[in-house]
Amino acid sequence: MGHHGRMHAQSEADPSDRPEQRHLPTTSFRSRRSALSDAQRETWERLWPELGYSEIPRDAQPLDIRAWFGREAPVVLEIGCGSGLSTLAMARDEPDVDVIAVDVYRRGLAQLLSALDKATAQVRNIRLIRGNAVDVLQHLIAPESLSGVRVFFPDPWPKARHHKRRFLQPATIALIADRLLAGGVLHAATDHPGYAEQIARAGDAEPRLCRVDPGTPLPISVARPTTKYETKAQRTGSAVTELIWTRRRG
Repeated sequence: MGHHGRMHAQSEADPSDRPEQRHLPTTSFRSRRSALSDAQRETWERLWPELGYSEIPRDAQPLDIRAWFGREAPVVLEIGCGSGLSTLAMARDEPDVDVIAVDVYRRGLAQLLSALDKATAQVRNIRLIRGNAVDVLQHLIAPESLSGVRVFFPDPWPKARHHKRRFLQPATIALIADRLLAGGVLHAATDHPGYAEQIARAGDAEPRLCRVDPGTPLPISVARPTTKYETKAQRTGSAVTELIWTRRRG
């Protein structure tokens, strides 16, 4: 998507046996092909074995996130990171938080990897997963293990017949809530009014989540940098809606 054009970290996923994880969205990304440059390919081959993960077998066990980062720290999952401009900026501002960036497109991840290569001395707290975000949540992330989940500018699929493809629906939000620690944060942003209303209804209906009141202390930052995509949207009159929930305690 070119961060943050549209979020593309999802594809078709099998329902699990848990009721709250049924009726997950079908394909919620748009097909595209984009070759890597020679420099991006070299960086990918050099850094991906250490910083990336792309094989998600159905029998996969949750990642040992502490071992992957080499420390114990709050963990944020960013779904649909695109080229990672916001990912990099937010990770730089929060060096004590570990960030796992997920996207289905190799080109965007390669751009983020190249940016990380240039910023290695300043940013060491990002890892990348190439794949379907539902698969990642279901198979690679343990329940009650995340301090935050970020979903910025997911594809709105504006036509009514495509709304079922939208990522942030009740079943997916329930899955996210299951993976959050008590007090953990779900932070979504969209410039599509209709999708904002749908996300708000689904988030408010999830019994494990509650809206964040202004001034509430949170385990992660919810200050986003403004991206080129967002600036362009604002110039056309599209207002951005921020939606923030925490997982209830107890």
